[in-house]
Amino acid sequence: MQAQAEIAVIGAGVVGLACALRLHHAGHDVVLVAPEDEETGASYGNAGVIADYAVMPVGTPDVLRDLPRLLFDRDSPLAIRHAAMATLAPWLLRFARECLPGRARANAQAIAALLAPAAQMWRDLATEIGARDQLKAHGSLYLYETPDQALDLAQHRALGVNVEALSGDELGQLEPALRGQAGGAFFPDTLTVNDPATLLRALRAALADVPRLHARVERLERSTQGITLSGPGLNLRAARVVLAAGAWSKRLAAMAGDKVPLDTERGYHLEYDSLENPLTRQTSPVARGWYFCPMQGRLRVAGTVELGRLTAPPAPHRWAVMDRGARAILPDLPAPSRRWMGFRPSIPDSRPVIGLSRGGADVIHAYGHGHLGLTLAPVTAQMVLNLINGRGPILDPAPYRVDRF
Repeated sequence: MQAQAEIAVIGAGVVGLACALRLHHAGHDVVLVAPEDEETGASYGNAGVIADYAVMPVGTPDVLRDLPRLLFDRDSPLAIRHAAMATLAPWLLRFARECLPGRARANAQAIAALLAPAAQMWRDLATEIGARDQLKAHGSLYLYETPDQALDLAQHRALGVNVEALSGDELGQLEPALRGQAGGAFFPDTLTVNDPATLLRALRAALADVPRLHARVERLERSTQGITLSGPGLNLRAARVVLAAGAWSKRLAAMAGDKVPLDTERGYHLEYDSLENPLTRQTSPVARGWYFCPMQGRLRVAGTVELGRLTAPPAPHRWAVMDRGARAILPDLPAPSRRWMGFRPSIPDSRPVIGLSRGGADVIHAYGHGHLGLTLAPVTAQMVLNLINGRGPILDPAPYRVDRF
């Protein structure tokens, strides 16, 4: 028997859950479609930061100049699985183009526009779902281990980011465990998350009245009667579909007639259990490409970029590099308590895909957030709601539409 719904949201990561909640509270008949929760995806394994400062795209002129070394140095924060090089070549060519100065500036402006309302929208959403205690207003740090690593922060400031340059002494006053480092930058307005899994559970609990089909969508077919979603144990017809399946969205978008240059960034983290965290604030050693993330009862070291598709196994070397780098800064860390690898949906221009399908308003794209899925979940959800309700957009939607490719 075929089930019916007004709107099917595909995906139960933070973006899918936020979209479903916003649509449900606006009075829409919503059904959520996603496999059983295992709490292993990018929405759970991330750095736990509402990254209002992260206005710069992954691709910049500096990255382009350094791309050969970055891609072939095993210890680089940007790595590629060599077995995937041939299939990733089209994505890499697009990425190289997005590193050019004009493109990088346009991408930074588009990202900054999305980030501007994110912190307040997260405060509102966390209050709504009874998880306000999960947000910490301690700010966030960039860490310079040597003076030559100091960043020119003018671009951040020009894009509306509040940031303060710190000397080594000032850094040590904020975080005593970082005494002896060269300096840093402090983003005082940044919110961090005490535990991403707890936050996601609160979101899921707020959707208790929304039906959920625990299934993976294998087929998406348009017809005059609506959109049929099918797969093992799934036969659903919906008037509209929101694609929020993260790294798995590319195939579904193609079934809707939209070719999207989405590929997979594989993120890694290690966790060190500790009764007393050595750090108060989320801290990124800028030369290493990952983050120290103080969380409830533990310190998470999360980040890096590895391009390697969805099927390759984890690379243990990536964890070893992170552990070695973490100990270079915090030598008294215990042995890692656990490790994780998950998939981020990455677009060459670092902008998410948010908007209507080329084929019509019955399919709405909401994926491709890269490192900013947690940060941009409530912003994306509001944009999706406004599209469905025909309201004016909260910001110019053109930079995020699927027809930009």
